[in-house]
Amino acid sequence: MLAFTLRRLLQMIPLFLGITVVLFAVIQAAPGGPEGALLESGRFIDPEVIEAYRERLGVDQPIPVQYVKWLGAALQGDLGVSFSTTRPVSEMIWERLPATLELMGAAFLLAAILAFALGTFSAVRPYSWFDNTGTAISFLGIAMPVFWFALLLQLVFGVWLGWLPLSGTRTVGASSLGDHLLHLILPAVVLSFRYIAGWSRYLRSSLMGVLQQDYIRTARAKGLPEWQVVGVHGLRNALIPVVSIMALNLAALFSGAVITETVFSWPGIGRLFVTSMMSRDYPLLMGILLLGSVMVVAFNLVADLVYGWLDPRIRYE
Repeated sequence: MLAFTLRRLLQMIPLFLGITVVLFAVIQAAPGGPEGALLESGRFIDPEVIEAYRERLGVDQPIPVQYVKWLGAALQGDLGVSFSTTRPVSEMIWERLPATLELMGAAFLLAAILAFALGTFSAVRPYSWFDNTGTAISFLGIAMPVFWFALLLQLVFGVWLGWLPLSGTRTVGASSLGDHLLHLILPAVVLSFRYIAGWSRYLRSSLMGVLQQDYIRTARAKGLPEWQVVGVHGLRNALIPVVSIMALNLAALFSGAVITETVFSWPGIGRLFVTSMMSRDYPLLMGILLLGSVMVVAFNLVADLVYGWLDPRIRYE
């Protein structure tokens, strides 16, 4: 296990290098530039002023030169300075990261609990009214646009019923944990709904196949209680393919937070990404996208390690 982990960590070095090249090239290929925010004001700006502005930011140099300079600084822990705020990129990201991780953690926990419960019950009682209803809701959750679902919940629970706050993390003048949790409910439900639908369907399909295996029939023939047959012998083996989906979706939660945080005014990385994209803040964009890439690779490594725990037949050599 240790040798496998070290080998995978070493393989990440060229992978991350390739990721940074692609991200840097895509950002640089985007139309406009940092000076675009100035030009969009509608005022006449002297071309010499624009050129001086580009020179001050360092974007007048060839793209390969810009990349080498950025990479050299990044290897030393310096992600550069934001074009729009002149603050260190790493400092701005660390300020917003806790709010995003809190939202991601709440959404993941909610999705895992409900998906496991719904998927398991649907597999044990296939084609029942509960299973058919869950299937219909799952298809709806997968197909429904996130922003539309967020606006719908805001309208129903925030405007019509007045049960939950519409946006933000706290009510002005309130500092209690209960108030903060109320603000967390709607964003967490919106961010998790798609994954509840998907994970429950994956688990249902996997568990239904496992419950048809010979060792499950043997466990039942021995007189083991049904909860033990399903929960201990069935669910553990059924989780193996589901874990890979969940690991990939953990990183997708990060990207999904962009829309959710924007709709609910949640002060996390997602809102910061939208702001940096609108202002063409290249260093900040690069830092946020690099963070997302790290999450994708890290969660895939975690999924591979969890495989060995779930299935003793898997050996890492």
